[in-house]
Amino acid sequence: MNFVSTFAESLARLDDRIAAACRRSGRPRSAVRLMAVSKTHPAEAIAIAVAAGISLFGENRVQEFEAKRPGLRSLIPAGAEIHLIGHLQSNKSARAAELFDAVDTVDSLRLAERLQEAAARFSKTLPIFLEIKLSPESTKSGLEPDDPELTALLERLPDLRHLALRGLMTIAPLDDKPRSARTCFRQLRQLRDRLVVAHPLLDFSELSMGMSGDFETAIEEGSTLVRIGSALFGDRPQPR
Repeated sequence: MNFVSTFAESLARLDDRIAAACRRSGRPRSAVRLMAVSKTHPAEAIAIAVAAGISLFGENRVQEFEAKRPGLRSLIPAGAEIHLIGHLQSNKSARAAELFDAVDTVDSLRLAERLQEAAARFSKTLPIFLEIKLSPESTKSGLEPDDPELTALLERLPDLRHLALRGLMTIAPLDDKPRSARTCFRQLRQLRDRLVVAHPLLDFSELSMGMSGDFETAIEEGSTLVRIGSALFGDRPQPR
């Protein structure tokens, strides 16, 4: 079976599972967007996803996407979006602001200010998500809910006119325990609900949470955007 037909079948199965999770949470299927996580996959795989109707993609690294971009110029239709979903160092913020349609992993006031400066130079408004850390792993990035920097960043955002907050994102603990994932996703939704009241000038309409192994739980807890890689593209290509 070739990759085109395999991808189409994977997408159909995935859409059925998303729709079922939406029904369980009492929401329409249209309430949840699917982001295809195309990191480590070649431009040809993205082209197949586009042909199958996907218009939202997630990439992990600035340099990796920059290398793919020439092969995608004629393939990505108007209205499609490529988001940066990996950790972003502030010294790469200018290139990220130029290359990506959104940055989903803003985790410091300094990074937000650097993205603001870069977006202003490119005369664009850059959508962003704030990455929230709700698990103990030291390898995870993000702002903790009680971090004073989160409050400082939220208070500063209305003045950063070239950034447009879209919501919050998180990654569940990598412990393969469904209860841990559900707790994490519920905490992000509850944090969002508190921030909506505390910062009425900001947009918290999106909750980006849930990946291939836990997206159904995330949808049940209020996710509006699930980031799916291996369930769509298969296992990541191994470096040679």
